[in-house]
Amino acid sequence: MKARPVLPGFGLTMGFTVLYLGILVLLPLSMVLIKSASLGLSGFMETVTEPRAIAAYKISFGTAFAAACVNACFGLLIAWVLTRYQFPGRKLLDSLVDLPFALPTAVAGISLTTLYASNGWIGQFFSFKIAYTPIGIMIALVFIGLPFVIRMVQPVLENMEKEVEEVSAILGASRWKTFRYVIFPEILPALMTGFSLSFARALGEYGSVVFISGNMPFKTEIAPLVIMTKLEQYDYAGATAIATVMLLFTFFILLMINILQWWSGRKYMNG
Repeated sequence: MKARPVLPGFGLTMGFTVLYLGILVLLPLSMVLIKSASLGLSGFMETVTEPRAIAAYKISFGTAFAAACVNACFGLLIAWVLTRYQFPGRKLLDSLVDLPFALPTAVAGISLTTLYASNGWIGQFFSFKIAYTPIGIMIALVFIGLPFVIRMVQPVLENMEKEVEEVSAILGASRWKTFRYVIFPEILPALMTGFSLSFARALGEYGSVVFISGNMPFKTEIAPLVIMTKLEQYDYAGATAIATVMLLFTFFILLMINILQWWSGRKYMNG
């Protein structure tokens, strides 16, 4: 006799899941691949390897990776402060973490450009340019990606049993050793997940970057802007070719991060 599942409705929910993934995820992605295939192999390679496109890849991936690294460090620090300390205004600060999620990206881009321009409130105090440089792009990507790390690490820190840390201190471990060998292995999977989400969001970001970047080809032009430029020129096949490269690179990097996350978790469990 076939065993019945404990929770009913598996067939219906599975059907909705497959329908959702098929219509909203797989179908649009497949259309990108099909449209770019209309160029042919030689046309595709010529489009995605043109000097302007390669320069845009370097800017997009370089600034996205740098911003994700900054977010991983400071996101962990902010999550630690919000979960381990009580101070006036903590709840207000905790609610402000989600502001980049709710704020329109164009508003964020204009605000950051105003602040970090050469005559801006913050930019005027620096001897070098921030806005219209890769540094400005990285700042915008840090702004929109920081909440991902905080919201992934914060619940893990809140659910950790403090008794484990107390036992570590009783056994003579220093605060640094307690953090390194007791706390950090627990939060590492969540931290890497936040890093990957921040990195993926930064790669596809357009609204908050287009204002502060200056959009100078070979200097501050990002790959999403190249795609938009080709779309405005009705070069749909060329735009989808660039999008395909971004999609494949993003998928590969996220796959590597997930494998590393799985390996680190397995290593921690084994010993």
